Amino acid sequence: MSNPKTLRRRMADRGLVHIMATHSPLSAVLAEEAGFDGLWASGFELSALYGLADMSLITMTQHLDMLRAIAARSSLPIVADIDTGFGNAINVVHAIREYERAGTAAVVIEDKTFPKVTSLAADGRQELLRIEEFQGKIAAAVATRQDPDFLVIARTEALIAGLGESEALQRATAYVEAGADMILIHSKKKTPDEIESFARAWKGAVPLVIVPNAYPELDAARIKALGNIAMVIYGNYGIRAATTAMQSAFRRIIADGGVQNVHKDIVAVEEIFRLQDMDSVKKDEKRFLR
Repeated sequence: MSNPKTLRRRMADRGLVHIMATHSPLSAVLAEEAGFDGLWASGFELSALYGLADMSLITMTQHLDMLRAIAARSSLPIVADIDTGFGNAINVVHAIREYERAGTAAVVIEDKTFPKVTSLAADGRQELLRIEEFQGKIAAAVATRQDPDFLVIARTEALIAGLGESEALQRATAYVEAGADMILIHSKKKTPDEIESFARAWKGAVPLVIVPNAYPELDAARIKALGNIAMVIYGNYGIRAATTAMQSAFRRIIADGGVQNVHKDIVAVEEIFRLQDMDSVKKDEKRFLR
């Protein structure tokens, strides 16, 4: 079964799929072992890994290289965060060819202008494309894909830009008319009120995707109760968890003057060997090194 078909099947069977953001093959392996349904190849997390702001500074080549590395170590379907599509509709055509060829199950394209600024930045520049121009991007993506199961997810930033629910609904409807398979609706409010209101008002023919980073109380039970959300993406928890752990360990080592205390609170090196599949390497050594 193809990766896109696997993702569609999981949504159909489970009603709601849980997608974890990843920034490396190791984080992808950990997400798969934890039981997630798929992986979010996050532009934010990859930017953070490079120590860069999430402002279209990471190139498509860098993102694709990491996505391929992740796909080589995990069997989970990958939802690729391609921001604004790396340019106009012609750039989207090129991007869809490359991401589908890399084995991606879905892409998310957002209706901001290029270069974008991360949605949750305080007072960040949040400029949206004309509806007609973004419809062209969605139509280009749909026309380019070779596998009809490959998901084209349109992300509207109308709530992020402060344009209100009516504008968000208008844009989402227009993007479905252009061929979008799902709509990702996002908010930077600290409560889920905007998202729940949008979901209740949404009468479109396609399901919704949400990213509850800023409103963590919107759990699976509340999401399922809304009835039309099929995918939840945990958008930056991998890189935040990794940063939390490293900050704590590094500071303790300096404070303690050594690793004598932190040593017992982190995973053993043998666990890293396991994640690296070292046993398989050892077997190959015995078999082939002569």
